[in-house]
Amino acid sequence: MYFEQFYLGCLAHASYMIGSEGQAAVVDPQRDVEIYLKAAHDHGLKIRHIFETHLHADFVSGHIELAARTGAQIHVSAKAEATFPHRAMQDGSEARMGKVCITALETPGHTPEGMSLVITDKEKSAKPWAVLTGDTLFIGDVGRPDLSKAHSPEQLAGMLYDSLHRKLLPLGDDVLVYPAHGAGSLCGRNMRAERSSTIGTERLTNYALQINGRDEFVRQLTANLPARPEYFLQDAEMNRAGAPALADLPQLPPLSPQKVKTLLAEGAFVLDVRPNTDFAAAHVPGSINIALSGQFASWAGSIMGLSARPVLVADTPEQYAEARLRLARVGIEDPSGYLDGGVEAWRKAGFPMSQLPQLTVLDLQQRLKQNALQLLDVRREPEWQAGHIAGAVWWPLDNFKVSPPEIDSSRPLAVHCQGGYRSMIACSLLQRAGFENVLNVTGGYNAWQQEGLPVETAMEEKI
Repeated sequence: MYFEQFYLGCLAHASYMIGSEGQAAVVDPQRDVEIYLKAAHDHGLKIRHIFETHLHADFVSGHIELAARTGAQIHVSAKAEATFPHRAMQDGSEARMGKVCITALETPGHTPEGMSLVITDKEKSAKPWAVLTGDTLFIGDVGRPDLSKAHSPEQLAGMLYDSLHRKLLPLGDDVLVYPAHGAGSLCGRNMRAERSSTIGTERLTNYALQINGRDEFVRQLTANLPARPEYFLQDAEMNRAGAPALADLPQLPPLSPQKVKTLLAEGAFVLDVRPNTDFAAAHVPGSINIALSGQFASWAGSIMGLSARPVLVADTPEQYAEARLRLARVGIEDPSGYLDGGVEAWRKAGFPMSQLPQLTVLDLQQRLKQNALQLLDVRREPEWQAGHIAGAVWWPLDNFKVSPPEIDSSRPLAVHCQGGYRSMIACSLLQRAGFENVLNVTGGYNAWQQEGLPVETAMEEKI
């Protein structure tokens, strides 16, 4: 048996290829499908099956294009009500490739149509070898239960409990676990960094599997849910119908500085994808910085939404091509274009430039002692709970699109996250909203801890 995991770091997304005796199946493909075609060619395989464990909400799947290019059959839950040609899966549905058998388990909870796929390599054993759990069971976590228009989070959490305890845990402790997402994904709360596990390891270490009883599980899974990105439900609908091939999307047109200035005045997003330090040194006033170095696509979708037609700002054709691809992976398919000549063309046109001052954690400590500025922490709740800087106001970046933080815009404001990536996004959004004295904390909370500076926890605040 051939088995390979393909991990897409910017979306914390894992897809898979399984092969036997010249045939292969791809599970939860990303939108750009060349990697699967190349792997199949390299291993002498023909892709005959494509499986979707559920209607993905955080990215646009490549199942339609992959099927068109290979002739493979798409398998998806009957409950997905997919509108593209497919084989509807139910509990016990099977697909066989040589010595390998893929068996579907209905495991709703993250979504109503959620499926897990049990992999049995009959050349080695009649017992299951692994289970591809989609977004039902993660490494150290489980799927968030709030991605349905028809079911409440409480209903989905109850389904999730049943799926975990009646379907997945009985598979056996030695069965390998391969989820569709890893650490950093918005589909869970606090996944571990490992990319695979076993049922036994998760039984002992996964917090959600330690919760005693269905009612308590539902209570904990639905308490303090992180903000759900607006684009999640839209992506699920795109995947229900199937997205067009990437080659069919329009090309990015070049835009003059004057045209970009006009679009900016009309409220368009100008999205600067350059590194944080370059953006801090000089950028188009009112632009936002989401650097290509991090989880670019997820944050772009969360902050701008899928209907946005941003103007892209970068330094090289390669950066523009990468940004275009990664935006399409979450469903932002029609950017207005790109700033021809980049920020240098903007400067040469005689238009003003903006800067974003940065300060070190040692400078931050001194200015906090002098009460010379405010401090905003934009990390997620588990990070804040584990430890934070005394006196900081907490408002996670996930919430910026829902409502802005309540901060005095007349006083200097320092912003930090864990390492500096999210805080730069937040700073650029605050500048766009009219905050004139914003500073980014370089290195973020990690740098604060490395200097041995004092922190407090949420528990300490309650004492």
